[in-house]
Amino acid sequence: MSTLEPERATGTGTLIEEVPQTSHGDGDHERFAHYADKNKIMESALSGTPVVALCGKVWVPSRDPKKYPVCPLCKEIWEGMDGKGKDKGGKDK
Repeated sequence: MSTLEPERATGTGTLIEEVPQTSHGDGDHERFAHYADKNKIMESALSGTPVVALCGKVWVPSRDPKKYPVCPLCKEIWEGMDGKGKDKGGKDK
């Protein structure tokens, strides 16, 4: 009776780290203005680092948000907060 052994690779492997998908300007297929921390947006304007919106979208702000409708999910989350990062029941978001 023979036993089966898993195949073993003899070469080297490559570790692939996931990088968040960011959008850079008008090529963005999603045309919404998103809610994010004002300080993070200002920091992004200076450094070009991505920002995370309330809805989870990761992007580098570069457009005038007044030209686009507000993201429905960001708006829903914002309306459920008391302005201090807590939901209206007093729990941290």
